[in-house]
Amino acid sequence: GIIHRDLKPANVKVRPDGSVKVLDFGLAKALDDDATAGDPRHSPTLSIAATRVGVILGTAAYMSPEQAKGKPVDRRADIWAFGVVLLEMLTGRRMYSGETAAETLAFVMTKDPTFDALPAETPAGVRRLLRRCLDKDPKRRLQAIGEARVAIEETLSGAVPEAAPPAPVALAPPPPSRPVAWMAIAGAAALAALALAVVHFREAPPKASAVRFFVAPTEKTSLRPWDFPVVSPNGEYLAFAAVPVGQQTSTLWVRPLQSLTAQSLPGTEGASTPFWSPDSRSIGFWAQGKLKKVEVSGGPPQTLCDAGFLVGGAWGRDGAILFATFPTGPLRRVAAAGGEAKPATTLDSSRQETLHSRPAFLPDGRHFLYHAAATQAENSGVHVGSLDSKDTRRLLAGASNAIFAAAASGQGYLLFARGDPLMAQPFDAKKLELSGEAFPIAERVTGNLPGAAFSVSENGVLAYQSGGGTNTTQLVWFDRSGKRLEPVGPPGDYSNPALSPDEKKLAVGRTDPAAKTRDLWIFDLTRGTASRLTFDPADDLNPTWSPDGSRIAFASDRKGPRNIYQKLAAGTGEEELLFESPERKSVEDWSADGRFLLYNVGGASKTRDDLWVLPLTGDRKPSPLVMTPFNDNQGQISPDGRWLAYRSAESGKYEVYVQTFPPSGGKWQISTAGGEEPRWRRDGKELFYVAAEKLMAVAVKAAGSSFEAGIPKELFEAPLVRASHRNRYLAASNGQRFIVNMTVEQTTVSPFTVVLNWLAAVKK
Repeated sequence: GIIHRDLKPANVKVRPDGSVKVLDFGLAKALDDDATAGDPRHSPTLSIAATRVGVILGTAAYMSPEQAKGKPVDRRADIWAFGVVLLEMLTGRRMYSGETAAETLAFVMTKDPTFDALPAETPAGVRRLLRRCLDKDPKRRLQAIGEARVAIEETLSGAVPEAAPPAPVALAPPPPSRPVAWMAIAGAAALAALALAVVHFREAPPKASAVRFFVAPTEKTSLRPWDFPVVSPNGEYLAFAAVPVGQQTSTLWVRPLQSLTAQSLPGTEGASTPFWSPDSRSIGFWAQGKLKKVEVSGGPPQTLCDAGFLVGGAWGRDGAILFATFPTGPLRRVAAAGGEAKPATTLDSSRQETLHSRPAFLPDGRHFLYHAAATQAENSGVHVGSLDSKDTRRLLAGASNAIFAAAASGQGYLLFARGDPLMAQPFDAKKLELSGEAFPIAERVTGNLPGAAFSVSENGVLAYQSGGGTNTTQLVWFDRSGKRLEPVGPPGDYSNPALSPDEKKLAVGRTDPAAKTRDLWIFDLTRGTASRLTFDPADDLNPTWSPDGSRIAFASDRKGPRNIYQKLAAGTGEEELLFESPERKSVEDWSADGRFLLYNVGGASKTRDDLWVLPLTGDRKPSPLVMTPFNDNQGQISPDGRWLAYRSAESGKYEVYVQTFPPSGGKWQISTAGGEEPRWRRDGKELFYVAAEKLMAVAVKAAGSSFEAGIPKELFEAPLVRASHRNRYLAASNGQRFIVNMTVEQTTVSPFTVVLNWLAAVKK
């Protein structure tokens, strides 16, 4: 009545007296297990402490296909593993072997077993047995291991007549003393009989070493590019957000490391960016524009405060929570019991800092690490701050987010990423000083927004996401109620779509998978075709149509900082440089009369993002429209050319405002609880915007120099791709349909990598 779940050669030992033992039941599970399913802290398997040394929680090359996919398993998973071991005994080589465990898992799930390498003398009865044991369909697989023992005993006794063997495959010759195939078959018979008895004895524990294994997130879910595993402080659980297949809303999941399955936490719909409490009993997360927390054991989530899209959170031992919101601003602080969130850091204008994110507490619970992003890359890096002071200090230039981890010896390290490798460097958490040289501990760690996708527990468990990192999206039409309609073009890495004035074509930035740069493409919405508009090896982005639909203005960094160009929409002729300056620019809108091009200047030292207007006649001398000490961007000129809608952070969070165009003093706030990405309806009687990933609509009325806005109304929750691009949605002229740029559900997900005792893996 026991499933072993990790049967492999390393767990099968022959004693000096010839008896055979199956070892290490650290993953064993009773067939009649009825452990509490609703609480991930309950598990029928041994704890992570008991399996820390030498157990890989299921070994890729010997997993059954259903086990590799994370499905529930029964005795037939062990029968598969028995077949793999028997085949390896007969051939002297693994049935599945990839360069990485992830590749091996992929082989297990997708490649059929082959038997060409079997020795020529392998009996037909054993060949039939192998095929039955290694059938990918559990329903067709051998159903009981006792049948394998009977089949082998009959073969050994000669009771089963043998068919002529197939042509032999060249292999290394067996030892002359005894045929290797018969030795393997006899040994397998003993193993099959032993599997019925389930005998286990303990060996002296080996010296602690690093153990690396892979964890599939969970079946029938997809991960978004910013979702990655977060390991609990006690090293026993992984938390992550995932979207069930066929749905648009994510849910929070918890995976005990000693279990093969993850469980979702009820009430966490829309969850993102989880982080753990110090006692590993609760999880903080973001959902529906709120910072929330939920107990791992269950219960309804509790709302702590309003929050923009989270880019990291940290829960201190004294009950303080630090969090960051996308895309700009300092760290904020709120009590774990909830309340008003207040700034915890201050952006350094001398460094042109734009965002503080990914906080992580140090052991004293008062100091914390965070990543500071700046307009100039050389000013970005990891800083250390304090709850008791506004003083901060930069520790690492040009690095990603950092997390402190201590070794058993007491030596502390900062873990961080520079490019793909995950690095570690000695760090004194009391003196707040780095020492020695940084060294790599993992390769190809996925980049995240911003930072790198990794976490580490207090007792040396490291988890990270590797590979991938692409943002595959799909442009999809939705109606006003949120009903999904037809897609626009195939999936791809799209950004900043723009509808032509007649709504028959769509211009969009599209990343070239090989070159990793963006070019402009045009989709013909009537004929369903696509053509490439720009071919320069530099980034071309932010397409904006001229009012007559004949030209497209865009930004390109082909001459250094992004400058403004235009090209005929038909694709003929060369690009024309419209405006060049040292600042980084992005095109926002083209006035309906064709006279002005609205653009954004990013990263000014004192005024940050500003909105400027470029006349397309006369001397073409640009002038500022909105220039404040706050970020002002995402401008849209009204269809009648008299009003400017834009996003500003002047209130401490992003809101949508309208002012006269050209400026004459009047200004009105449109959104009431946060807002961004404003867009006008063609008749100018309605404004749309996004608030907490919901698409909002506001009726507006203009008369003379006055402007009046109604009460914002929610249309639907939009599955918007998370990115800093503008135009994550587009409104049709009548306001009844919308194109949404959404993340594509992924049918396969790279497994998480988990390393126990990560420091032992470091090459000395």
